[in-house]
Amino acid sequence: MDIFGNFSNLVGDKKKRKALVSNYSDFSYTDPVLEGQSKLERRETKSERLPFSKFLILAVFIILCVKLFTLQVVDASKNQDLALGNSIRPRSILSTRGIITDANGTWLARNKPSFALGVYPSDVPKKKSDRENFYKELAVKSGLSESDIKVKIEANGLSSIELVVLKSDLSREDALILEENIFGMPGVVVDARAVREYKSDSGLAHILGYTGLVSDQELKENSEYLRNEDTGKMGIEKTYQNYLRGNPGVEAVEVDSKGQVVRTLVDTNNRPPQMGSNLTLNIDYPLQQVMTNELAAGIASVQNVDVTSGVVVALNPNTGAVLGLVSLPSYDNNIFSGELNNEEYQKLLDDKALPLLNRATLGTYPSGSVIKIVMAAAGLQEGIINKNTSIETPPEITVGQWKFPDWKWHSGVTDVKRAIAESNNIFFYALAGGWDKIKGLGVEKLGKYLSLFGFGSKTGIDLPNEAAGLVPSPDWKEKYKKENWYLGDTYHMGIGQGDLLVTPLQMVKAMSAVANGGKLITPQIVKEVTNSDGQIVKTFEPKIERQGFISDDNIRVVQEGMRQCVISGSGKVLQDLSVSSAAKTGTAQFFNNQKTHAWFEAYAPYENPQIAIVVLVEGGGGGYEVAGPITNNILKYYFGR
Repeated sequence: MDIFGNFSNLVGDKKKRKALVSNYSDFSYTDPVLEGQSKLERRETKSERLPFSKFLILAVFIILCVKLFTLQVVDASKNQDLALGNSIRPRSILSTRGIITDANGTWLARNKPSFALGVYPSDVPKKKSDRENFYKELAVKSGLSESDIKVKIEANGLSSIELVVLKSDLSREDALILEENIFGMPGVVVDARAVREYKSDSGLAHILGYTGLVSDQELKENSEYLRNEDTGKMGIEKTYQNYLRGNPGVEAVEVDSKGQVVRTLVDTNNRPPQMGSNLTLNIDYPLQQVMTNELAAGIASVQNVDVTSGVVVALNPNTGAVLGLVSLPSYDNNIFSGELNNEEYQKLLDDKALPLLNRATLGTYPSGSVIKIVMAAAGLQEGIINKNTSIETPPEITVGQWKFPDWKWHSGVTDVKRAIAESNNIFFYALAGGWDKIKGLGVEKLGKYLSLFGFGSKTGIDLPNEAAGLVPSPDWKEKYKKENWYLGDTYHMGIGQGDLLVTPLQMVKAMSAVANGGKLITPQIVKEVTNSDGQIVKTFEPKIERQGFISDDNIRVVQEGMRQCVISGSGKVLQDLSVSSAAKTGTAQFFNNQKTHAWFEAYAPYENPQIAIVVLVEGGGGGYEVAGPITNNILKYYFGR
């Protein structure tokens, strides 16, 4: 035996070596756990581990193959585009604005095709020097100011993906030329869009209003608005903006490195635009035309070059539906469609006749004698007078050192109906402030009934801007004029003079309450809202603000006085109508009593009113001389067509 245990002599002897190994195996270690297992069980344990490893390797391999297939085959085109600088982004699609028609379906506002130059800020060069060169190049090609281009594009940040409109209302020819010139400029497009077209031949601009590009303030107030869309700025367009606007759509588009659209993609987030709702107005367009023409002719007939303005408003007294509303001078609201014509707009601003002013709702005037129907109703309701109360009315009455004259002498005994018919100032001085045997209402009750008939408050018409007028009081006079209230102030208030101010719309609303038997109804321009399929979305029922504040008997007395005005009083001009009518004239002093406004109010038929109308000619003189014939011609058309 050597140092390896004396086995060296066995190296060459295979038989001895095998025997030795066999004998030596008796000393080997055996795992007590595996000792109890059979050979079959040990094979099963090994076979359970092997398939799991194979499955895991196979799954990873399959995933890698699928991913590789997607990248190289399915998305090959997309990835190639991305490698070339192409990108995919959402793009807003403007909705089509709803149309506006008159009560008979005649269009008053609709859409016409147009084109606009726009830029996507996110696609302009990011490097400042490159961006400045971009602005210069675009200014040359578009004819726009470089500074204006920069301000508009950067207003919402250079990361914005919304189209910024630089120039709108392009003709087809200009659009084609411009599209060729801007080819290759990143993010610059000629966008097809619609702009508003209006009928503006009959003073409709003050009703319809106009649209314009959304302002920064409007964007702050309405997060859903788009920077490149138009919104209602005035008139019905503004009041019913939420109905007319519709809902913009969204589509995914692919653009190349120059910002040019390569294709529109199919995407689950794509949403088509939804057209805005349509409006049907209560306005009768043919009647509106006649009202405009007759008012213009009446103004022209006045022998005074300074007389250029007037108003006509017609309502259905039973519903408050506005049948026509004219304020002259008017303007063409088409200048606001698309690109604003600054020269034309400046002319409107500089015009001393104020054509942008809607005198029907914003013009405030002394009412003159047309207010006497309210004073009569108040006196009857308060029991200050009754239908039989009569007094002798001299040409003037004197209070201390002050004289209060009538516009003419009405001889004989006068009751309330005759006082309305002949517009007797003396009777209404007495009714307002007291004289002879009539106690007088006093300023507080005058204010109360003027308010009940809607004066001193906005009418609530569905137009965005309206004046409230003024019902003066002792407190008001003390605060604003630093003067005491005198009996003369009450007298003047009783005949529609002094500080009392009303709008023509307030006057026709109040007169309608007399015509319909005592219901104060809110004027309403829009009749109904329909969707693009013609289905009714919303209807507008008459809104009665108050009723019963004047008894039926007292209303009837006032009606009889207005009827008598046509039969034998200052409203005789209506006698040749084919239907019965009731009326009241008014001549209101202003400009330190040196000029007069001409008023005329009427309704017909007397027994069953269908129309109530108020006419005002600014500085036109006597109401029966100027405003009366205008009213007569309009009513002749209305009942003769």
